[in-house]
Amino acid sequence: MGAVSRLWHVPTGEKAVIACNDHVAHIGMNRGTESIMKTGLFNRTLYSACAAAVLGLLPPVAAVARDSVDHGAAPSGNISVVARFYDMQPSGIAALPDGRIVLAFPRSAADHKGPRLGVLNKGKAIAFPDEATQARFVSPLGMTVDTTGRLWIVDEGIVAGQKTPAAPSLIGLDGHTGQIVATIPLGAGATRSDSHVNDVRVDMTHGAQGTAYVSDTSLMDHPAIIVVDIATGHARRVLENAPSTRAEPGFAMELDGQMLRYDMAHPAMGQGGIDGVTLSTDSSRLYWQPLSSRRLYSAPTALLADPAVKPAQLERAVRDEGEDSVVDGMATGPDNTLYLTDIERHAVLRRTADGHLSVVAHDPRLIAPDGLTLKDDALWLTVAQWGRLPVFHDGHDMEERPWLVVRIPLK
Repeated sequence: MGAVSRLWHVPTGEKAVIACNDHVAHIGMNRGTESIMKTGLFNRTLYSACAAAVLGLLPPVAAVARDSVDHGAAPSGNISVVARFYDMQPSGIAALPDGRIVLAFPRSAADHKGPRLGVLNKGKAIAFPDEATQARFVSPLGMTVDTTGRLWIVDEGIVAGQKTPAAPSLIGLDGHTGQIVATIPLGAGATRSDSHVNDVRVDMTHGAQGTAYVSDTSLMDHPAIIVVDIATGHARRVLENAPSTRAEPGFAMELDGQMLRYDMAHPAMGQGGIDGVTLSTDSSRLYWQPLSSRRLYSAPTALLADPAVKPAQLERAVRDEGEDSVVDGMATGPDNTLYLTDIERHAVLRRTADGHLSVVAHDPRLIAPDGLTLKDDALWLTVAQWGRLPVFHDGHDMEERPWLVVRIPLK
């Protein structure tokens, strides 16, 4: 016997007609008494359910509410995919002075044959500034454009499978012509053997040609901010192993439906110390966050850029900006709003100058959202699934191509 095709619920004392599987039951009801006339063969269980509904013992089908769900579970619907890559993973992203979007394609996790640095053009990456210059880059990662229009790139200096030590550097290009204007090695004194240079921002209010702040996430437990005087090329480490740059003890997070805990010796996810960095609009403060943490920190650039400042004085000047999310990429809007990627929620958050947090966008396709930049009242974001790399899964590649670049309008 099939399911109930239609069901009406009528008050006691009135007549109702129930159509169930093309069998009709006429039920006449008086207060306290019932008379039932059946036509045709009627399944006892189905008949009982129909009769009970008429008598008010069961709610009408149309009145049964769906089970409640998290109102934020559905995708926000404001994300558009602008590029898909199947053979190389985008990471760093920046908007050049003329509005072009430039992408970095690192090679430290897996080598590839495509451009190492490319401009986005109709969903494709075109070598930037040209094919001949690609050999100058080893594994470009984090990027930024300073207020004079120069493009700055953190190069990891290592390719997957390389046996020799990494040779990280900071590379500067003229954002208009693409000409390389600076290559600053980040060698001894700036990095350690377990360093993982990651992201960069350039402050043009300190130093003759500006001061760069490079995050060293560290593959072990020596995270730090590398401060680079661009004019002299001198680089030094500050806030090394400070609570504000280190992974949070006991840190745990959800990734692909699994709860994972920070384990320096046996990493099961992207983890470590300071990762994303960004400057306030006036460059007076640097903001940063450890990857294995949910707390945002900041410090005055006047102190960070001054080599005469003592370590203890600098540590005292660090401000805990409060809890947010598990953050990788960061960007600053013209009104000093911070935009933060949220790995656990597959989202991007907005943090206003007064510390208020809100969700800009969320979508299950944002798997480990990474680099972030602003252009034309929109956020541009790279999505490369770093948490699914083989190194975190006993050598098994859990990534699912393609890797994405997405656009999120802010208005």
